[in-house]
Amino acid sequence: MRASGYGRRDSGDADGFGSAKERDSGDADGFGSAKLRDSDDPGGFGPAEQIVACDPDPNEIRRGLEMGLIDRGDTRLERVVDGVSLIVLAVPVLAMRSVMGELVRCLGDAAGDVVLTDVGSTKAAIRDCALEVFGRMPANLVLGHPIAGSEKSGVAAADPELYIGHKVILTPEPDTDPAALARVQAMWSACGAEVLEMGVERHDQVLARTSHLPHLLAFSLVDTLARQDERLEIFRYAAGGFRDFTRIAGSDPVMWRDIFTANRDAVLASLNDFEAGVARLRVAVERGDGDAMLAIFDRASHARHYFESLLNKTSYQAEYQMQQQGNLRYRMSPGGAVVGRIRVPGDKSISHRSIMLGALAEGVTEIKGFLEGEDSLATLQAFREMGVAIEGPYQGRVTVHGVGLHGLKKPSGPLYVGNAGTAMRLFAGLLAGQAFDTELTGDTSLTKRPMNRVADPLRLMGAEIDTAEGGRPPLQLHGGRALKGISYDMPMASAQVKSCLLLAGLYAEGETRVSEPAPTRDHTERMLAGFGYPVHRDGDTCWLSGGGRLTAAPIDVPSDISSATFFLVAAAITPGSDLVLEHVGINPTRIGVINILKLMGADLRLENEREVGGEPVADLHIRHAPLKGIDIPLEQVPLAIDEFPALFIAAANARGTTRLRGAEELRVKESDRLQAMADGLAAIGVEHTLYPDGIDIVGGGSAEGSNYGGGRIDSLEDHRIAMSFAIAALRASEEIIIDDCANVATSFPGFVDLARKVGLTLTEESGEEGA
Repeated sequence: MRASGYGRRDSGDADGFGSAKERDSGDADGFGSAKLRDSDDPGGFGPAEQIVACDPDPNEIRRGLEMGLIDRGDTRLERVVDGVSLIVLAVPVLAMRSVMGELVRCLGDAAGDVVLTDVGSTKAAIRDCALEVFGRMPANLVLGHPIAGSEKSGVAAADPELYIGHKVILTPEPDTDPAALARVQAMWSACGAEVLEMGVERHDQVLARTSHLPHLLAFSLVDTLARQDERLEIFRYAAGGFRDFTRIAGSDPVMWRDIFTANRDAVLASLNDFEAGVARLRVAVERGDGDAMLAIFDRASHARHYFESLLNKTSYQAEYQMQQQGNLRYRMSPGGAVVGRIRVPGDKSISHRSIMLGALAEGVTEIKGFLEGEDSLATLQAFREMGVAIEGPYQGRVTVHGVGLHGLKKPSGPLYVGNAGTAMRLFAGLLAGQAFDTELTGDTSLTKRPMNRVADPLRLMGAEIDTAEGGRPPLQLHGGRALKGISYDMPMASAQVKSCLLLAGLYAEGETRVSEPAPTRDHTERMLAGFGYPVHRDGDTCWLSGGGRLTAAPIDVPSDISSATFFLVAAAITPGSDLVLEHVGINPTRIGVINILKLMGADLRLENEREVGGEPVADLHIRHAPLKGIDIPLEQVPLAIDEFPALFIAAANARGTTRLRGAEELRVKESDRLQAMADGLAAIGVEHTLYPDGIDIVGGGSAEGSNYGGGRIDSLEDHRIAMSFAIAALRASEEIIIDDCANVATSFPGFVDLARKVGLTLTEESGEEGA
């Protein structure tokens, strides 16, 4: 079997055999080494018997032979297609019609199962060529676009590692042959690329913004400066930023002429958006409007860092709205001690609310202790996208330039909140009262979580909200709806639902009253009061009236008691432990974990109690003491709902049985935490009985040594499951391996370093190793 590549140099655009270059998302132009289907494995690819190439320039053919990139080649297409099973068209977009015309006349000489693909950076134009030449879209034609390369071209620029770690976008049609698609996917995967799929129109829109527009601007800037009299001085003293930005202006001019011609409409649309942005910035500079300039610069700077962080640390593909699976594993060695003095990151719930209320306030809010985890950063970035100027974060410090309750602006696209269920539900409330439409979306885990619990009462207030099937994200909120206050009895205890309705109540006519069946965290009420907005409470009901205003106030975020819990339990279960956790929030609605551990016999003391910004804080001093199993009081369940995964590990090390009921809320967290923890406990040999709303855990109760074995845990991408079984290793007899730990960063950045600091033995591994 043979592979054939076709490259045209007469249009001034070729990259050479063996490279199939794509110049910063431009038009790939040479033929890349294709691996053919192995006859013993119809779905896979083995080495090609021959790689042949066609190029109008005989010198390129000669160079490809000399470099060992091809087995043979010719300047005439009909001389190289005989018997080939894979044809890669690497030609300029505007030359594609004539090349396809030549191909259709000799395609009968190819193998009966021949597959066609291309490497161009605009797909609609190439699809149109195929429709014109073939009369239809051939089922064996799979359009593709590799996102890799440099401004260099020609066979001499061939790079055998060009595609490793880079993306290739395929744009199959509904009637594309699945076998043909699988073969093209396998070819690119064999080259080390990550293969994605996207619709043709979406592809051209995305590339117009992320590749074509930057090239257009680079060409224009260099051309503008090059035509000025003082151009020699300009270029002589050009700084690194100028060189970095304009490097792509050295790309092939003919190729880019063809790209801009073929993708004209999408390029012009992106250019219109850019020109509007430049006009806004020009006005800000002319007026000396520092806040407006800061909002633009800070939003851009942190968008760059934020999305880079998402791409590097999580699975979310910001540009393409696609997902991958987590690929980080923890390997925990058994045993260890827990000693020292540490401060865990800031409270996530308060960090979320500090940004939200600071943005809606009038004036400047200074925040200290902000949690720089992905969930909180997602909230921060969302407000930047709605026009709020935010400085930082820098070492936990953030400055928010509030725009008032009615100062938010329509974002240019969906607001992505990552894994943050708190952010999505609270955003639903405050965005329901805006004048513009918004869409809220998140990562794979979040899209499985129920949102009707906030959507339904918001609809009763007059909001118009669309959800995906089953009341799940994404949420579509239609702006401009007049909201009216309601009295709402929550069917379940949920601080997120309560906070959502109170935030919507800021925009509603009349009073919004929320009654809860059991106490839940009251950060929203406390912080609203701190921002000067009256909130009232009588028993289990709190309420506020719409139409008021928020006034900026400083915030000192206490350490997160949920994050502190993992180390509280670690010290409680490990002989010889002596640990102090500094500046931990002890809000009365959050201290269920403290109460439960004390009931189990933990040696836990609150020291240096004080109040900071309306929130009580203390240093938590805990030493090891034998724990006993208990029946967890029902009134403590909502006060410790997020801490139960770690508390289950405490129960596994207690003497006797610990019983939990009334915790059905655990089934709709980032994972079904009851089931996930039960599965994990089974994996390490802990006796338990699972119930619909709880669990019984029979503890090992040994004063020394191990209380259970080791095993392999599937965290289901749930950070709290991962961290809970990490601390379980302290009393295990063998190592515990925990899969899918990448999301730990969503709630607890720095967990690994702190765990090692206090005495745990934790190794991070790629999830692919040893799978």
